[in-house]
Amino acid sequence: MQTLDDLRLAVLIDAENIPSGNVTGMLEEIAKYGTPTFRRIYGDWTRPTLSGWKQVLLENAITPVQQYSYTRGKNSSDSAMIIDAMDILYSGKVDGFCIVSSDSDFTRLATRLREAGMKVIGIGEKKTPLPFIVACDKFIYIEIITSAVSERDTGAPKEPKGKTQGAKKTKENDQKFEIKKAKRLIAASISDLADENGWAYLGDVGNLILKKQPDFDARNFGFAKLTPLIRSFDFEIDERDSGQFNIKHIYIRNKKQDR
Repeated sequence: MQTLDDLRLAVLIDAENIPSGNVTGMLEEIAKYGTPTFRRIYGDWTRPTLSGWKQVLLENAITPVQQYSYTRGKNSSDSAMIIDAMDILYSGKVDGFCIVSSDSDFTRLATRLREAGMKVIGIGEKKTPLPFIVACDKFIYIEIITSAVSERDTGAPKEPKGKTQGAKKTKENDQKFEIKKAKRLIAASISDLADENGWAYLGDVGNLILKKQPDFDARNFGFAKLTPLIRSFDFEIDERDSGQFNIKHIYIRNKKQDR
């Protein structure tokens, strides 16, 4: 994915579909991709279920936007968030948007913003429907951010309490399946970009992977970056001098039996 750290971002948060815990971690994650010039959160703040947000908003300078629920069971804050997003788009004051929600109702908004040339980053829980995920340039799971903050603060991975052997086995099998899928995705992307000798620049491979699968993240597999994840797989790696001091360009290719 291209470097986004100089982009001006509008951060729009759906309070009714996102937990209030670890918002600081989310904002730290967003800071990797740009500067949040707008920080707004939407919800019916008269509802007791949103009371946990109060201190979080004060600590992180997030502006709450009140939207009453006119009909029981309907999330009216969605429409307010979409209207504000379009107003911000036409103001020309931002280069991209970060939509924080696990709600597929924002799929069309993400698509429309990208049609207008905006970078769109999504943040949501792993239960987020696929249509919203693929509508974004990049999608980040809240669970990854929470786990990273937990490890940083405690020095150890966060483990669920009371996990049974059966649950552990299921998780291990799921993880093995996801690793196989990831390796196939990387191998296919290398083949798509390879030169006549089979080599592909790792940066280009990373960009293509995100285009194919916006929620791909090395942290899903326990690695901080793509490079160490690649090194854990059975790919050939070639580090080449970039001409700049202490900077290497990494090229990768599939093993001969895979080509």
